[in-house]
Amino acid sequence: MRTLIILFITFISFSSFSQKNTYNLKKGAIASGYDVVSYFSNEAKKGNDNYIANHDGAMFYFSSKENLNLFKKTPSKYIPQYGGYCAYAIGLKGKKVGINPKTFEIRDGKLYLFYNSWGTNTLNLWKKEGAEDLKIKADKNWIKIKNK
Repeated sequence: MRTLIILFITFISFSSFSQKNTYNLKKGAIASGYDVVSYFSNEAKKGNDNYIANHDGAMFYFSSKENLNLFKKTPSKYIPQYGGYCAYAIGLKGKKVGINPKTFEIRDGKLYLFYNSWGTNTLNLWKKEGAEDLKIKADKNWIKIKNK
């Protein structure tokens, strides 16, 4: 009985302290199932069920075995900033907002994803309103909200 209680407490502890909302997992995967490695070739390619990696509790899909292998070598290089949430919304208001996986930017070797729907392209706003300042704000805001 004591063992069961300890296991139950351990399970609750891990569940409580896990990365509940750290990653945007719309459609069950980072970047809505798009290949995070492909962005670094300036392409937004949809991932394939044949090439999947689980990293840090999140699913990543890839368009090719080569991209899957590149990710496995250095995952931190390819993981989108701010858990794959809209960089503009994180910077402007500190809010987790979904993205359009076809709207992205590589800045200083890092991947940023953006909301783009209903006539609002936040990548354009990001650039127009000062990407560097918004990035600094987003970095600070992300620390506060990433686990909420």
